[in-house]
Amino acid sequence: MTATVIDGKAFAAKVRGQVAEGVARLKADHDITPGLAVVLVGEDPASQVYVKSKGKMTREVGMKSVEHRLDASVSEAGLLEVIETLNADPTIHGILVQLPLPDHLNSDLVINAIDPAKDVDGFHISNVGRLATGQKAMVPCTPLGALLMLRDHHGSLSGLNAVVIGRSNIVGKPMAQLLLGDSCTVTIAHSRTRDLPDVVRGADIVVAAVGRPEMVQGDWIKPGATVIDVGINRIDKPDGGTRLVGDADYESCAEVAGAITPVPGGVGPMTIACLLANTLTACCRANALAEPDTLTV
Repeated sequence: MTATVIDGKAFAAKVRGQVAEGVARLKADHDITPGLAVVLVGEDPASQVYVKSKGKMTREVGMKSVEHRLDASVSEAGLLEVIETLNADPTIHGILVQLPLPDHLNSDLVINAIDPAKDVDGFHISNVGRLATGQKAMVPCTPLGALLMLRDHHGSLSGLNAVVIGRSNIVGKPMAQLLLGDSCTVTIAHSRTRDLPDVVRGADIVVAAVGRPEMVQGDWIKPGATVIDVGINRIDKPDGGTRLVGDADYESCAEVAGAITPVPGGVGPMTIACLLANTLTACCRANALAEPDTLTV
């Protein structure tokens, strides 16, 4: 069997197109422009690249893009003051604080200072609790992207067995909650799970988010299962240089699976697309307007 490749880059472009259409309707029908503010603290090179990319894509879909770049030595009070200002700004519907923050700043305190309705990363404790209890919440972007890809590939997920490998607050736990919400039977596994390969072999859906390069092997996969690889790991190549790989061994898994996401080009592009989708959703909720039902849960 050769797995169908789930093209995250193409699907993300489709999602961004849907977001752009929603933004255009808001402007035309209600004279409202969704606004996304990104706060970057310090000079971390990877974070700077992410913020630049987010700003570019935000503008491309017609949204207002605001960036606050703060010195790495900014005080906690100074950062919280910026967040308070954005919370009170009616033209800003989404706020994202780029992580990681410098060591002297308390990330949990900072994230929980964001208005939950504007928390488009879905990390605020209120959104975590709402998602866990089945209430309307802002949902973390990477798990949301994975869910949208699964829905697109399978249609209904009801009754399918899903194994999520990884228990992080950013991916593993919210991914499990989203799959439960779509009526999957869900197992959360991790690197210390006993007989992990046997656990994975019972899954119709495998979400690999454990942070270990190429850990999931093809002989772990049930024939015909769908593998969603969230991992992004840089490893050395035998002849020098490096390459990106996921948490699943792509070649061996693709021989057994029915469908699989590649790395790169799978779940990764969906993260920014879903950030834009969340901003559109937040704007609609703030103005008591109908939400884009294909872009949220």
